[in-house]
Amino acid sequence: MTTDTSPLSQPQARPLNKNDYKTLGLSSLGGTLEFYDFVIFVFFTGTLTHLFFPGDNEFIAQMKTLGIFAAGYLARPLGGIIMAHFGDIIGRKRMFTLSIFLMAVPTLVIGMLPTYESIGVAAPLLLLLMRVMQGAAIGGEVPGAWVFVSEHVPKHRIGIACGTLTAGLTVGILLGSLVAMMMATLFTEAQQLAWGWRVPFFLGGIFGFVALYLRRWLAETPIFQEMKQQKALAKELPLKTVVVNHKEAIVISMLLTWLLSAGVVVVILLTPAYLQTEFGLAKAVVSVANMTAILALCAGCLVAGYLCDKLGASVVFTFGSLLLAVCTGYFYLTAGEPGTPLSLTYGLAGFSVGVVGAVPFVMVNSYPAEIRFSGISFSYNLSYAIFGGLTPVVVTLFLKWTPLAPAYYMLGLSLIGLLLGLYMGKAAVRQRMMVFSS
Repeated sequence: MTTDTSPLSQPQARPLNKNDYKTLGLSSLGGTLEFYDFVIFVFFTGTLTHLFFPGDNEFIAQMKTLGIFAAGYLARPLGGIIMAHFGDIIGRKRMFTLSIFLMAVPTLVIGMLPTYESIGVAAPLLLLLMRVMQGAAIGGEVPGAWVFVSEHVPKHRIGIACGTLTAGLTVGILLGSLVAMMMATLFTEAQQLAWGWRVPFFLGGIFGFVALYLRRWLAETPIFQEMKQQKALAKELPLKTVVVNHKEAIVISMLLTWLLSAGVVVVILLTPAYLQTEFGLAKAVVSVANMTAILALCAGCLVAGYLCDKLGASVVFTFGSLLLAVCTGYFYLTAGEPGTPLSLTYGLAGFSVGVVGAVPFVMVNSYPAEIRFSGISFSYNLSYAIFGGLTPVVVTLFLKWTPLAPAYYMLGLSLIGLLLGLYMGKAAVRQRMMVFSS
């Protein structure tokens, strides 16, 4: 279900210009940093466990480290709601700048933290604090980017703009993977334990501050400026308005976020380890195939966003979800067979996951401009906190019963996407009939 919720100040028909490309490029940096931080923490979980929880039972120590990692997700909804509230009241750009600052600082600080050996129990507590700060900042960054960009570009280019931002998220996964591979190649395990583990966090922090500096050249969105001039900003608590008056949009947005978060987690993040443990595939072979899938996912996000502008979200999700079921199903069914062109099948699976590039198009069009930031942030972060955290657990548990657990999970997500596509199509038809009858 999408509705026309844009004020008249939004350009209706013009090609993307130089300023639009600048806005897109600078807005995507925060999402890239978010997924970079995610991948780096995951890759260095073992190292962080050894440094911050020495002497504990290995399993318990790792659970503590993963618990600190998960705390960031728990902080997302609250951080996102607070930033979105002020984003709807005082401006998109201010919160957009604050979010990347709050991402950069803790990332850099993690790289500077003393370990348990130096300050005892204070070390893991400081790590927890930094991770919570990261999570709170992330809660406002991605929804803020979608809102910011969608209110800058012409109305008929919102799809490709948001698809580009979603592709930027996966670029962060690629950068994180490349940095982790570089660390494994350049440094011994002893060097990484001694000081090398700090390097990826330093790089992430520096990247964040560079992005913060570059965002100085971004301008407030024309839509927010118009609402401010016309005194059309939210008259009451934006979140209250969202919850009371936009329940349908919340449900649809949460289901779409489930598709986005779980699709990326299963196909891109969990599958490499799955391929090695279930089928005994070589790490080098899997790594190349995974890189191919990530690049294909970026391309898929761009295509999905472009098609939203041309054909509408209903068509994209209906046929894109069918493609997702076919490609991911074929990939998991044939992954362990000799002679399978793994990079090709994994790449097709990654491309099909690119249907998630259409998710923000629906979300930014589901809420009126005066509460758009709060609406997206609430539904996105709440759903991400639930499904982003539960998906790995569910898939891991299902693997005890069947090696095709990832395939079945993706089939379920495909069904959700298909049903949403059909529902949005019916809603669009009803809306056109109402306009015609009036």
